[in-house]
Amino acid sequence: MGHKRSKLLFIICLFSSYLIAIAAKSYYDILQVSKGAPEDQIKRAYRKLALKYHPDKNPGNEEANKKFAEINNAYEVLSDSEKRNIYDRYGEEGLKQHAASGGGRGGGGMNMQDIFSQFFGGGSMEEEETIIKGDDVIVEIDATLEDLYLGGSLKVWREKNVIKPASGKRRCNCRNEVYHRQIGPGMFQQMTEQVCDQCPNVKYAREGDFITVDIEKGMRDGQEVVFHEEGEPKIDGEAGDLRFRIRTASHDRFRRDGDDLHTSVTITLVQALVGFEKTLKHLDDRLVDISSKGITKPKEVRKLKGEGMPLHYNNKKGDLYVKFEVLFPTSLTEEQKTQIKEILG
Repeated sequence: MGHKRSKLLFIICLFSSYLIAIAAKSYYDILQVSKGAPEDQIKRAYRKLALKYHPDKNPGNEEANKKFAEINNAYEVLSDSEKRNIYDRYGEEGLKQHAASGGGRGGGGMNMQDIFSQFFGGGSMEEEETIIKGDDVIVEIDATLEDLYLGGSLKVWREKNVIKPASGKRRCNCRNEVYHRQIGPGMFQQMTEQVCDQCPNVKYAREGDFITVDIEKGMRDGQEVVFHEEGEPKIDGEAGDLRFRIRTASHDRFRRDGDDLHTSVTITLVQALVGFEKTLKHLDDRLVDISSKGITKPKEVRKLKGEGMPLHYNNKKGDLYVKFEVLFPTSLTEEQKTQIKEILG
């Protein structure tokens, strides 16, 4: 009975941790790889970052030491298929519960210097640091205000160079190797064979496919959605990154200014003088009340707090500013002029 209760408690804890939003950077963000990155890409990313932030290269730099620890902690988890699977499903809390149940030590259990030493085999940092990388590709994409307000995704057709084996074979570093073959008791025949290394014989080919770019709510102009190692390839090196740079598309009703929104609403002269009941359709199709019981002056601006853009990675919102344009009549009769004078004079 106790075993079943413990197992149930473990499942509940894992499920709860799955529902909790983790404010800290994910292990994938720390290593600068996508969630579906293959093992070899994770290894390359770790090597590059570990060399950059190693304490020996950053003496006295506490920020670099902290970063080095984060990198090793992330690599320990993502390089272990079991831990990575738990982390993908339940986050860091899931790793802690897994360790508590006797399934392992979870993230951070191995000494970070041990990870570095095992990975590099005690080699020279200067020798390992030379990493040839292809060019980054930067693409500006227009995101609608609706997508930036609610979150959304865009499908983008992407063509890129791909390294392919070239037709035919080239041989180089050819040399004669001598060996002996036994042809009978105590009898050997000397043989000579030409041995060649196969040279890298590749070419670039153009391939295209659709990439889904996720637009997170509250993103601003200039922010980037990065696809690591999806840029220009490099023979005997790493591919560059593909960076989609966000640009806010123009909108027919709203203008964005940072985290605030601006819009204009036209009312009649009568409404400006006696008040009005009116709603404004927001980016999420909600109707926002902008009614007034008093006098509204031409060009008057009213602030609606918390009705602007959501802040990126934040539950707060900016403000909405509504400017009222008053529509005056193009002409008045003499009788109307007299009535207005009597009322306002």
